[in-house]
Amino acid sequence: MVKTINFNGKIVDISTPIVMGILNITDDSFYDGGKYRNINEALKQIEVMLREGADIIDIGAQSTRPRAIQLSVDEEISRLQQIIPIVKKEFPNAILSIDTFYGAVADKALSMGADMINDISGGDFDPTIFDIVAKYKCPYVLMHHKGTPSDMQINPQYQDVTLEVTDYFIHKIGELHQKGVYEIILDLGYGFGKTLEHNYTLLKNSAIFSKFNMPILTGISRKSMVYKLFNTNSKEALNGTTALHMFALMNGSKILRVHDVKEAKEVITLYNQLS
Repeated sequence: MVKTINFNGKIVDISTPIVMGILNITDDSFYDGGKYRNINEALKQIEVMLREGADIIDIGAQSTRPRAIQLSVDEEISRLQQIIPIVKKEFPNAILSIDTFYGAVADKALSMGADMINDISGGDFDPTIFDIVAKYKCPYVLMHHKGTPSDMQINPQYQDVTLEVTDYFIHKIGELHQKGVYEIILDLGYGFGKTLEHNYTLLKNSAIFSKFNMPILTGISRKSMVYKLFNTNSKEALNGTTALHMFALMNGSKILRVHDVKEAKEVITLYNQLS
């Protein structure tokens, strides 16, 4: 298994799992929508996450929750232009990931100093994003999805979800390699066109995806696959998230994408003690 990720010359060791802290500068994200639209509040949250041990900060200017309304390229760029230069100035050593599916947004963000791209669409919403990632030679999170945020949870169907996600990765990795992109991180796409049963089948089988010899990112923080089992909500889903994080780590996950950095770092410490 690959043990490092190269972020434009910054080599990050992932022999021990790492944490990606989520910063949504949106109005309607499922858990923290509206909390960090103000630049000062966003900077305070980044400072907190870095202090708690976040290895990567993942900035999202567009909500991708189920039934989210899609922003234009210009609006997404406008939001990112307001924050990326300030973050780079205030936290010059921070590794910044940009959560986008637009090639033009990725291009602008990377030109302003972002270090990687996290794309929920696997290049399906805008195929130019593969060319942009190749241009900057940056790490790319390849996520499986079915449908778009507006319709992805309307009765998703699979014959064999694990096999179909595997086939999807084989196809997309081939496309990326043809473009010259090799710093690829895989995300199984929990909640993106999947029922509760699909999500747990993938999680139970997640060790299978280590065969790709690429880092696995797990993004389950406070999602409905956690709290629906308890008939609660995202605000009450931290304990369940932490339990599933341990399972994901034990099955090969190398990056936890989280809202709660401190708790994720603690579960990694416990996992390392057990390893």
